[in-house]
Amino acid sequence: MARARWSSRRIFLFAAIGSAVGLGNVWRFPYLTYKFGGGAFLVPYLIALFFLGIPLLILEFSLGQKLQKGAVGAFTTIDSKFRGIGFCAIFSGFIVVIYYAAVMAWSLVFFLNSFTTTLPWSKDAKGFFFNDVLQISDGIGTMGGINWRLFFALLAVWVMIYFSVWKGVKSVGQIVKVTMPLPILLLFIIFLRGITLDGAMLGIYHYLTPDFSALLNTEIWLAAASQIFFTLSLGFGIMIAYASYNEEGQDITGDALITSLANSAISLFAGFVVFSILGYMATATGVGVEDVVASGPGLAFVVFPQALSLMPGAWFFAILFFVTLLSLGIDSAFSLVEAVNTVFADKAKKPMLKQISFCVCSVCFFLGILFTTRAGLYWLDLIDHFITSFGLVLVGIFECLVIGWVYGADRLREYINHVSHRKLGKWWSHAIRWFIPGVLGILVAVQFVTEIKGNYEGYPDWAIGIGWATVILPVMIAVGLALKPKEAKA
Repeated sequence: MARARWSSRRIFLFAAIGSAVGLGNVWRFPYLTYKFGGGAFLVPYLIALFFLGIPLLILEFSLGQKLQKGAVGAFTTIDSKFRGIGFCAIFSGFIVVIYYAAVMAWSLVFFLNSFTTTLPWSKDAKGFFFNDVLQISDGIGTMGGINWRLFFALLAVWVMIYFSVWKGVKSVGQIVKVTMPLPILLLFIIFLRGITLDGAMLGIYHYLTPDFSALLNTEIWLAAASQIFFTLSLGFGIMIAYASYNEEGQDITGDALITSLANSAISLFAGFVVFSILGYMATATGVGVEDVVASGPGLAFVVFPQALSLMPGAWFFAILFFVTLLSLGIDSAFSLVEAVNTVFADKAKKPMLKQISFCVCSVCFFLGILFTTRAGLYWLDLIDHFITSFGLVLVGIFECLVIGWVYGADRLREYINHVSHRKLGKWWSHAIRWFIPGVLGILVAVQFVTEIKGNYEGYPDWAIGIGWATVILPVMIAVGLALKPKEAKA
């Protein structure tokens, strides 16, 4: 059957940018910039963008577009013994979207609680998040039963995701027309309000003031490389799947540049939004910016809501903020599901998109119930740590080694240059063969040394074992597939 196509190049770019721009652009990049020397962080960040992120994004776009298949099918086409690499990518994305949807459920609960003139978290944002929304237990081993409010919020999220992907690229293409530009517009509105508040410039000053001595710290370079790798949705199989629905002659280099630069620009802008509000909060409460800044869920669900509650018209801007989080999350979530769907659709002999989407979304929802228990946050933190620290990075290394040394980086570069306006030089082949796997290898090694020094966040050994299993099991399957003898043709 004829392969489905994006309705236009613009819609493909909307989908790719929407996948890349997610919650991490709001709660991780601004904090890293602040933590690692302010404006000085942009130096390693941009170096990592152009020598790590863009080359690897070009690789994934070209792999999907040239071979016209998702991650598993693409690596199987190269050689059946490499299909396990595609499996590892899809497995990682599958696990990530299960708990990513839980974070969207938190956002939905906050959104629904914003429709009141006195925000319920105004007196104690931390208590509201941990005790009211999460109803968090004492530890990862204390499940505490299901939090039914989060259960139904998660169900609502998966219904939204299903109707985003149920018709494949046709429905995705329609959804991204709204969900890609919407969070940018909402961030701009919040920014306009933020910079008019007392203390806004103080926050922005802390965000961007350069400390170039930080460049001498190896940690800043590893943080920049890590941020670029994760923010561009690399290693999930998403970009391979999305590009497989392009025409074979589409401009790959141009698409990669537009996607990566747009993602980085939105990250930088999000920092202005976040720190203008944090500067106001610090001024309003009489403390330093360093006393209110945070990263991850703490920023999005404790610090920022608290800051919003101090603003005039707090309920209105709270609604805008949590709609922004939901719209940022939905693109990334359904792109992860679409990467999984594409693997099954490539195998199907007739169109079964609705059935495939329903099955994948249903399985994800039921597995995600774990994250609606009162120990859900602990499980989310643990599994996210191992998947992002090891699973995705290993996929990136495997991709580079197979393309660089087996399929041939120069061979793929020839195709890329044939369809692209901007031509790639030999540097790209060298980056795929040597630089990128080397940098990612260092990331894995450094993280592994950290792991063996002590259990992550003090979790018990049995929980750490489960975390390692999410990394080791797919790798073992990939190795098993690689070692499996090829069946003789009749």
